[in-house]
Order: sequence, then C-alpha cells, then structure tokens
Amino acid sequence: MAVTSCHVQQPDKTMGNIERLDPALDNIISSDARPEIIAEGFDWSEGPLWIESQKMLLFSDVPRDTVFKWTEEKGKEVYLTPSGYSDTPKRGGEMGSNGLVMDKDGHLVLCQHGNRQLARMNAPLNAPKPVYIPIANNYQGKKFNSPNDAVYNSHGELFFTDPPYGLEKQMDDPKKEIPFQGVYKVKQNGQVILLVDSITRPNGIAFFPGENKLLVSNSDAAKPVWYVFDVSENDSVYNGRIFYSLAGYDKTLKGLPDGLKIDENGNVFASGPGGVYIFSSAGKLLGQIHLPEAASNCAFSADKKTLYITNDMYVLRLKMRD
Repeated sequence: MAVTSCHVQQPDKTMGNIERLDPALDNIISSDARPEIIAEGFDWSEGPLWIESQKMLLFSDVPRDTVFKWTEEKGKEVYLTPSGYSDTPKRGGEMGSNGLVMDKDGHLVLCQHGNRQLARMNAPLNAPKPVYIPIANNYQGKKFNSPNDAVYNSHGELFFTDPPYGLEKQMDDPKKEIPFQGVYKVKQNGQVILLVDSITRPNGIAFFPGENKLLVSNSDAAKPVWYVFDVSENDSVYNGRIFYSLAGYDKTLKGLPDGLKIDENGNVFASGPGGVYIFSSAGKLLGQIHLPEAASNCAFSADKKTLYITNDMYVLRLKMRD
C-alpha cells in the first residue's frame, strides 16, 4: 500500500493591518510586519511587561485576578494569582492587577485594583508568590481609587495614574474616597505627591527620553485625549497641554486612549480606538495598527524590535524589524 504524505496547513494567526500615514513609519516598522496572536482566551488582558532575564512576557488578566506569563517555549501559563485582591470578602468587578513594572532592583511591581495600591511582589521572579509589600496605598489618608498604570524614572521614583475602573461601581462606588482621578508620584522615601487632579480618566503614562516630559492618556469617550506635561525638579508637573486629540472619533471602533509606551527616539505607541497609534515625539500621527478588538496596552522587547500588545482576549506580537 502506497503511503502519501499530506501537508496540514497551520491556521493563520496574524490579525489586523498597519496603516502608514508618514514615510517615517518605515524606519520604525518594516513593510512586511503583521501582528500575530501568541496567546488567547483571556477576559481582559492588560499591563504587558517583557522581562529579558527570564525571556518571558508577563501580563494581567484583570477580571480573573491573575498574572499570566508567555514564553516562546511553553506559550501561556498562570504566573501569579491572586494578583490584585488579597482580602477575604468576595467582590466582583476588575479586581486584579493592571499595569506591571520593574523597580530598579529587579522586583515586580503591580498596580493592584482590588487592593487599591501599588505593591511589590515579595518573591523572586522565577519563583512567584502572591505576597505583596505595599509601596503606596493612600493619599493624605484616603485610599486610592484603583492604581492603573505606572512608570519609574531613572531616580527610582514611581509615577502612576488612578482612575476608578477597579471599583465595583466605578465613579458611583460608595467606597470611593478621593473625589478626583489623580496622577501621582511616589518619592523614594514613600511620600506620595499629587501631580494632576484635572484629568477625567487618567490611564497610560510614560516619559519621553530625558524624562523632562510626561505623557498621560485620558480614557474618557467624552475627552479622548493624550496630554503632555513638562516635569520640574520640585515634585510637580506644569504646562499641561494636548499632545493629540481624537475628538469626534468613530465611536464604532473598540477601545479608548489607554496604555502606551515611548521608544528611545521619542516615538509613542499608544492604544486607542481601533488599535495602536504611532506618533512622533512632536505629536504627528505616523500610522496605526488597526485591530478588531480593543487594545489596552503594549510593551517592547529588550532590543525594542518587537512590540507586544494586549488586545482584549488576545495577546499579540509584532516583530517590527529584524
């Protein structure tokens, strides 16, 4: 009996497309690059963080109160749970961790919605445990809403946003103690400084190269804007202004201005309605990664050649250039 071989075609895991609005984008993302699905099956993926020492991507599934990890060898695995809510009374809503960052000593720091704090995991990266040391959990004695996204500066000071999304009833939650949605700084001595209280839904946050300008997204459908601030040396920001506005955007598109990252050349990769927007440092829209589901955030690989995108139930990888 003759045996014939057959080729089983693998399913296409690419999704979305890249719209090029300026030739400068060709120097950032190669012409044949396409986003590919590397993990799926999440409730709402968020807060991606590439950890080069472990060759792993960490990201939050906020409603499931879990941090997952992805590696090339094993795909997705549960990394840490509970990730954002350590109390015993049962509760609903988005109680897990959101943004994930590394401190200067290589510890994992989590924006914890349920615990309403920023906390450091008290365990090695290669042996995670849900044991947390609070870094900041209140402003002037009042609990934060739900720390959402964060970034360290080169001095080891932590900057973060505090919208209401982790509260069960959000703005109408009776447990909400602070009347505004703030942008804060945690000094190395633990002191919490309020930087901005006028943004309706502060969300993604990142520094431009040199750390003299701070970019903050506003995930408010009524004010879909990215704001930029000059950073002073006396624990304040000033000269707040619009970096880019999506006023009048197509509201059939999924997503809002959310998490973002800035590369070494000042190019901004910002999740927003319909995918990920790429801006120059001057606020010129260079292009867009169009995605059918809502993008929440993104992260670079160590060499900045790969972009990871949390995309609702998916996690995507875009190999931008060789």
